[in-house]
Parts: sequence; structure tokens; C-alpha cells
Amino acid sequence: MKNRRTYNKWIGLVCFLCCQITLSQTVFGKWKTIDDRNGVNKAIIEIYEEDGLMHAKVVKILEEGKKDARCTKCEGERKDKPVLGMKIMEDFEKNSKGIYKGDTLFDPEKAMTFKAKVWLDEENKNRLKVRGYLAFLYRTQTWHRVIEE
Repeated sequence: MKNRRTYNKWIGLVCFLCCQITLSQTVFGKWKTIDDRNGVNKAIIEIYEEDGLMHAKVVKILEEGKKDARCTKCEGERKDKPVLGMKIMEDFEKNSKGIYKGDTLFDPEKAMTFKAKVWLDEENKNRLKVRGYLAFLYRTQTWHRVIEE
């Protein structure tokens, strides 16, 4: 009887660990953005799935003095709207290589929209590569997974 309980506990622990590993190998969740030019923590972005497509929105602003930032450079429906809660990625599709691609990566600071692709870092699944394209030029940022306890 005691061996059976021990066995069940080990099986439960292994299942729990497998679930944790599986969950940490997805682009979905919360990610901390860091400015690759000056190292400043910018925001927490939540990446989520809706209708089979990847989307993202700003859920927390980390940068000092920008907590109540508004999209003052924006035009149209985003003009003067709060950056907090703003959708910055829409309708990204996953390809056979596990890379998400889309036409709408929005930068509220510059009020610019880019084509983009997003993928997990091969060496560290808690890092996300986000590459925005403007014509043939591109820039890649590394976002860091927010581990919530």
C-alpha cells in the first residue's frame, strides 16, 4: 500500500513537471520588453490566441514616467488613446516552422506599423524574438517571459 502511494506521488510530480515544460514552450503568455538600445524595461505584453491567430496587447507599462502614456503621434482611432491596453499585434499566423508572421506589429512610441515575425529563441524558450520589418530593413528585439508565481 505504501509503495502504491509513493508511486502515485511520483507519477503526479512527473505529470506536473511535464505540464510546466509544455506551457513554457509557447509564445502565449506575458513578456517583458526591454529597449535594445538603452536597456530600459518598457512594458509587459500579453500574447494570446483568438480565433486561431496570435494577438498581443500592452498590459503593464514599466518605464518610469510613462505609466499614463497616450499615443499622441497616432492617427485615426488610436489618436490620444492610452498605450496601456492597446493592441500591438493582430492576426499573426503560425507557419510550419513554428514562426508567427503578420502585417500588424504596432509601435505606439513611433506610431508606426510593421510587418513582423515572432518566434521562441532556440537556446532559451523563455526568450521571444520579435522582428519588425520596414521594406528590406529589420530590427529584432528579445522579449523575456514573465514567470508568474
